Amino acid sequence: MGPSGSGKSTLMHCLAGLDTVTSGEIHLAETELTKLKDKHLTRLRRDRIGFIFQAFNLLPTLNAMENITLPMDIAGRRPDAAWLRQVVDTVGLADRLRHRPTELSGGQQQRVAVARALAARPEIIFGDEPTGNLDSRSGAEVLGFLRRSVDELGQTIVMVTHDPVAASYADRVLYLADGRIVDEMLRPTADAVLDRMKDFDARGRTS
Repeated sequence: MGPSGSGKSTLMHCLAGLDTVTSGEIHLAETELTKLKDKHLTRLRRDRIGFIFQAFNLLPTLNAMENITLPMDIAGRRPDAAWLRQVVDTVGLADRLRHRPTELSGGQQQRVAVARALAARPEIIFGDEPTGNLDSRSGAEVLGFLRRSVDELGQTIVMVTHDPVAASYADRVLYLADGRIVDEMLRPTADAVLDRMKDFDARGRTS
């Protein structure tokens, strides 16, 4: 979290290998992303990293199941049927799999996007304002699922958000200002996050 322009999305894009850094190193487990050639970096993003964006990025000509399995289809990999069923059941989309995006609500479309990110069993998922386009009820549904995916499926998720309620679902909140990590909070609550953000806003006005 952090004020607008603090570098949240830039940091996430660098960590995910979508942008290149001008200095420093980024490691995913034992792999240093900053030393990989484009071909190997593309393969790493495809096989080991999942993405959830504010725009759902679903293909309108494919139904929900086809959108979920699309990255694996492109990679020529068969999905693990048991895992795929578990993911679909967890997101609550079992009865909507044959529907195309235009036939789904915004919350359902985002759950398809979340399931797509999880289906390939990536080591880490990056979410850039994943509930930014959703109403509060749909956002709560998606955030609840992300929380369960961590607790029940062992998933690792890094999320950029401006929403204190969304941040309260996390185990740990890092605060950025002017491109640097300046604070952190463990076991956050929405009120505590909001108070901390107000502190940053007040400092910005008096600096």
